[in-house]
Amino acid sequence: MTKTKYSYQFAIAIMLLAFAQPTQANQQSVDHDNTNKAAEQVHVPNRAPTPLFKGKQGKQKTEIHFDPATGLVTLKLLVQDPNGYFIPNIRRENFVVYENGVRQQTATVQVEHPPVSLELLMEFGGRSPGLNRYLGEEVSSAAHQLVDVLEHQDKIAVWKYNDKVDKVADFSQPHDTVESLFYSLGTPEVSETNLYDAVIFILDQMRAVTGRKALVLISSGVDTFSKATYQDAVKAAAESDSPIYVVSLARSLRDAVELHDLSASVGRIDWEKADKDLQNIALVSGGRAYSPQSTIDLSPVYDDVMENLKTRYVITYRSSTKDKASSRTVRVELVNPRTGEPLQIVDANGRPVHASVILQSSYLPNAASGK
Repeated sequence: MTKTKYSYQFAIAIMLLAFAQPTQANQQSVDHDNTNKAAEQVHVPNRAPTPLFKGKQGKQKTEIHFDPATGLVTLKLLVQDPNGYFIPNIRRENFVVYENGVRQQTATVQVEHPPVSLELLMEFGGRSPGLNRYLGEEVSSAAHQLVDVLEHQDKIAVWKYNDKVDKVADFSQPHDTVESLFYSLGTPEVSETNLYDAVIFILDQMRAVTGRKALVLISSGVDTFSKATYQDAVKAAAESDSPIYVVSLARSLRDAVELHDLSASVGRIDWEKADKDLQNIALVSGGRAYSPQSTIDLSPVYDDVMENLKTRYVITYRSSTKDKASSRTVRVELVNPRTGEPLQIVDANGRPVHASVILQSSYLPNAASGK
């Protein structure tokens, strides 16, 4: 090969490199622009136009942890749309944290889905033999569907109540064993239904349970002979560290009474009041209440429960506040990092979505460090 040919090939190679470098730079610029645009506007999937739960959303519990050795603060918070759905896809640069009014340097933002411990409390008794058969069927259907949404690390303990509270399964039993138990519950015997006593008893049992936890209550809302009052149950729910997620059977049992003309044996029951009482118990606990027409398919309900209970944004930052004894205020805003304006969030059709950041407004360093 001649020297001229070598020179020609070398020149071609240099030209190719010259063209390739701007192309690579242009691609990096495009990627950078796409990242900036993603941070300036968040797109979320379309969700149901109304919330799945009934009544109002209770004040949900969030977490703040403080490490005195490093000064790191960890916020576990919720970001929800007006219907209570979790808003995904928010980036680290969209979160701005203020402590005592001073902007903090955000270190990391993650989304966590920790394992949960559920106490399932099921109504299983009543004064009407005719209605009890339908109650047993509805409870079994609702309960086994809950187990279907649990992940491997999640735990569940099961209780049933009538005039007393009985344990069906504890946290140590595998999910498939627990699920099989619901098919052998049978028909509840004639008894009182002491809902308020049962709720207070289970909430007391849950005080010893650590980590993310909740009470799932499957009930008609009817109470016939509790020693405790409704106000006692509401007070216990409000003071508990466990949110209560209610699956109300009031509508389905009322329909069964009307369909099969069981009113003579059941007596007069104010089903609407029973349902609203359950909603209020869930509300004050920070949970949610659901009033399905039937228990045929509760998967959307339980998906909503698990998302609401488990999913949190986790923000860490190193606090600029030196005083470790006094209470500190904390606030989180969602912003467009380029303009400093509020972050624009839109659904799949481009419609704006209002976001609520749910986080307790202050913390004490010593209490938040577990000391």
